[in-house]
Amino acid sequence: MGVPTSWAARFKLRQYVKASLWIVPMLGLVLGALLAELALAADAADWPPSGWHYSATTASDVLTAIVGAMVALLGFVVTIGVLVVQQATGTLSPRYMRLWYRDRLQKAVLATFTGTFAFAFSLLRSIESGSVPDLGVTLAGVAVAVSLVLLLIYLNRFTHSLRPVAIAELVTRMGEDVFTTGASAVRGAAPSRDGTVPTGTPVLRLSTGHGGAVQAFDVAGLVAEAARHDCVFVVTRLIGDFVPAGTVLVEVHGGTSTPDPDRVTALVALGPERTIEQDPAFAVRVLVDIAIRALSPAVNDPTTAVQVINYIESFLHTVGRERLPGRYVLADREGHARLVLPGRDWESYLQLAVCEIRDYGASSVQICRRLRAMLEDLLDALPPPQQAAVRAELHLLQESIERGFPDATRRAIAQDADRQGIGGHPRPRTGDSPSSPPHPPPASVRRRARP
Repeated sequence: MGVPTSWAARFKLRQYVKASLWIVPMLGLVLGALLAELALAADAADWPPSGWHYSATTASDVLTAIVGAMVALLGFVVTIGVLVVQQATGTLSPRYMRLWYRDRLQKAVLATFTGTFAFAFSLLRSIESGSVPDLGVTLAGVAVAVSLVLLLIYLNRFTHSLRPVAIAELVTRMGEDVFTTGASAVRGAAPSRDGTVPTGTPVLRLSTGHGGAVQAFDVAGLVAEAARHDCVFVVTRLIGDFVPAGTVLVEVHGGTSTPDPDRVTALVALGPERTIEQDPAFAVRVLVDIAIRALSPAVNDPTTAVQVINYIESFLHTVGRERLPGRYVLADREGHARLVLPGRDWESYLQLAVCEIRDYGASSVQICRRLRAMLEDLLDALPPPQQAAVRAELHLLQESIERGFPDATRRAIAQDADRQGIGGHPRPRTGDSPSSPPHPPPASVRRRARP
């Protein structure tokens, strides 16, 4: 197999390395064997002190025990990994597994175990009645101590971080980082000259040769390629969209020459599923998945869903403070518009965050109260352009409450805004009566809400 040269191929390789659980441990295995050779070479020096010399029998027994212990610990960590997979797919979200595979501590633990195994096993072959690798045996003992410390840290880490609220905090932080980084890059690449979006018929349409989910764009590469041909690239698909083979990915407008289709489409990475590298909405997708699983009749844990909504609200506040036009025009170094990327607007993020939780939690007092508190807080905190979509979601929530709670007393309880779901301090109502929607939705939302 040849070395991957295109940007998309290199992106896929990076994704594979990040998600792989065997590459770093394999490097640890090789490094352990190499360090054993260095220890044997250094053993001729007058070290360690006389108190650290070992007999051949003792050294052999110690190294044999270390080899067996490392194999047992590797099996133990693998068992924990299987349990994590079962929990994540059963009670959390299968999408979370893409993030769990990348945990650096887990890879460091596996690499330390395999490296210690290789180090001790390599030293065993050099033990003779008159020749004992004293330095190597001492270092092997140190490596065991380091391995045990890392194991304790690993157990403590996953004992606490596998709670849904800890996962929600991690996923939210990653999503917010991706969003703020992307928003900053878009602001920095805004055109200073011609920033108009092409609307005419494109001179060329570039299609993908294979299907898959759009994982990432090489934005700098697309801008440079468009500048080279003095044209504008208009990307037709959103990050996270699944595209069949033959789908038009890029439209070319204007230009003094014709771009190479393969060269351009190689700047778009397609894969089997979404990634979080350039897709902050993927973080919201994971959070919503965890919340609606908690609301399923088999689990029936609305408190977990309320905790997840806390972090969804944090993410929405971050997104709501940015201007989201839905399309982003990026320029080259001279300030000319070269690339048009589709993006999610505020309403898309809000619907993704609220719609399914509202539907699955329609009969839960906790969920109804927490969602109302979240939406009212967003209404207070966000600028006016974002408020229409929030009012529309408040209206849909009120309709859901009226359908789910026909009894007036229970309905009054369910429609109180409470940041803790139940047990917090309800926000005082302003404006309309409890049975009427707090804000009329815009006409576009009323049309979309019709069956």
